[in-house]
Amino acid sequence: MDKVSLVEEDKVEVKKIDIKMALSVIPPASQLMKKEKRQKERRIRLRFHNELKKGIAKINSELAKELGIKDQIEIVVAHRRRFKYKVEIDEEVPPTEVWVNGEDLPEQGVADNSIATIRAI
Repeated sequence: MDKVSLVEEDKVEVKKIDIKMALSVIPPASQLMKKEKRQKERRIRLRFHNELKKGIAKINSELAKELGIKDQIEIVVAHRRRFKYKVEIDEEVPPTEVWVNGEDLPEQGVADNSIATIRAI
């Protein structure tokens, strides 16, 4: 009997920790890596507007904000033709289009309403 009483005295009630409560303190991974991913490039329609000056492209402000465009862009047509333009932001331009002067582009094999990739420089 002496042994049983000693064992009972040594037993200390251990309070179980609620795992859900412990995990609620740790933030989810999505909050830890809260950096906003900005899109680097986007496919758009290249439209010719010959009233624009050469070397100038007009884009929508939403598209500029989405891609982080400030002053210059690069337009790539069919992974071959690369063009660099200075940017003018215009609300009249649809967000799926970029307007450029198209006088020299047909000579280089680019047609009006071509699909192109746009990215900030």
